[in-house]
Amino acid sequence: MSPESEADTPGEATLPGTLPDALRAELVAFRRDLHMHPELGNQEFRTTAAIKERLERAGLKPRVLPVGTGLVCDIGTNTDSGQWSGGPRMLALRADIDALPIPDTKNECAYRSQVPDRAHACGHDVHTTVVLGTGLVLAALHEQGLLPRPVRLVFQPAEEVLPGGAADAIEGGALDGVRRILAVHCDPRVDAGRIGLRVGPITSACDRMEIALNGPGGHTARPHLTTDLVTAAARVATDVPALVARRVDSRSGLALTWGRIESGHAPNVIPQHAELAGTVRCLDLDAWRQAPDLVMGAIDEIANLYRAKSEITYVRGVPPVVNEVTSTELLQAAMVARRGTDAVESTEQSLGGEDFSWYLEHVPGAMARLGVRPPGERTVRDLHQGDFDVDEHAITVGVEMFTAAALIDAVQ
Repeated sequence: MSPESEADTPGEATLPGTLPDALRAELVAFRRDLHMHPELGNQEFRTTAAIKERLERAGLKPRVLPVGTGLVCDIGTNTDSGQWSGGPRMLALRADIDALPIPDTKNECAYRSQVPDRAHACGHDVHTTVVLGTGLVLAALHEQGLLPRPVRLVFQPAEEVLPGGAADAIEGGALDGVRRILAVHCDPRVDAGRIGLRVGPITSACDRMEIALNGPGGHTARPHLTTDLVTAAARVATDVPALVARRVDSRSGLALTWGRIESGHAPNVIPQHAELAGTVRCLDLDAWRQAPDLVMGAIDEIANLYRAKSEITYVRGVPPVVNEVTSTELLQAAMVARRGTDAVESTEQSLGGEDFSWYLEHVPGAMARLGVRPPGERTVRDLHQGDFDVDEHAITVGVEMFTAAALIDAVQ
C-alpha cells in the first residue's frame, strides 16, 4: 500500500493545509502502529495515550474523556485551559478508535495485528489517523494565523459496542460549543482518492434482541401435555419477521434477522426452554423509533399462540446516520477544492449501523465514505473481515479534505 501522494490536484494552489511529505510518512507509520496494536471498545488505553502524546507534542491540550479512553482536543480556542468560552461555535471532526474481536488474517503483511483475535478490520485506525493528521495541520495553520475559527477533534471510544461510545463522548462534553460535526468511514468499494456522499440517511439503525421462551416440557409422545417450545421457537423465528413487515411501511426497510436459535438436547424430549437472538435493522428514523413496540408485540403475540412465556431483552442500538444538507455540501466543496469534481461520487444507504448518528441528534453533520480501494484493484476487501486493509493514500485524502472543510466552514 503506497503512502505516496498523487500529482497536484485542483484547489491545492489556493487553499492551505496540504500534507508535507514528512508528516505524510509519519501518519502512515502512526496508522500502522495502531493497526499492529488494536484495542477493543473501552479498552483503548494505549491508543488514547499515543494520540494524546502526539497532540501534546504539537503544543495542543487534549482532554481524556471521563470514561478513561478517548479524548477531545480544541485548536484555536480562546482560553489557556482549552475549554470553549463563547464566540463562534466550533466545527468538530470525529474519529472512532476501537477495533474488532476478530483475528487478523493478513499473514504476509508487515504491520498485521500483534494481538491475538483483535484487528482493525473496520478502518478505525485510518479514521483516527486522518483526524490526528488534520489536527496537526490545523495547529500549524493556527500558529500562522490562518485558522479563522476554532476546531474540535473528537477521538471516540467503543463505536463497535452497542449502543456505542458516542453517548459517553457527548456526556463528557464532546459537543459543548460545537455547531457542526463531520466524520469519514472507510469504504473498500470506493477507490482511494475519492469519496462517496449522499444527503439524508447513509447508514441504517441497528438494534440487538434476545428472546427466552419457557414452558413445561415433556415426552415427544405427548406434545399435547407440554408447551412445544421447539415449534414455538420455530414459529417466532419465521412468523415474527413477516408479521412486523406487514405492520410498518415497507419503504422503511425494517428487517428482523436471526443469528442464533437454540433449544433442546434429545430427539425424544420436548425442552422447557428455548432461546433466539438477532438484530433489527431499519432504514428510516421514524420506523426505528416504533420498532421496539412493534417487534416485542409481535413476539408476544406468536408466543402466546403456543402457550409459551416470553422474556425479551431488546437492546437499543443506534439510529440511522442522516446527513444534513449543508454539512454534506461542505464535505463536497472541500473535496472538490482538493481533488476536483470527479473525486466525489454518490453512494447508497447501507444497512450497517454507526453511532455517529447520536451526535446528529444534537447538532447537524455528515459522514463521507472515504475511498480506500487501490485504484484498479478488483478484489474488495470487505469491512469486518480479517484480511481488511487499505490504500494508505486515503490518509492524505482524508486529512486534506478535512482541513479544507475547516477553512471553508470558517468563512461561510
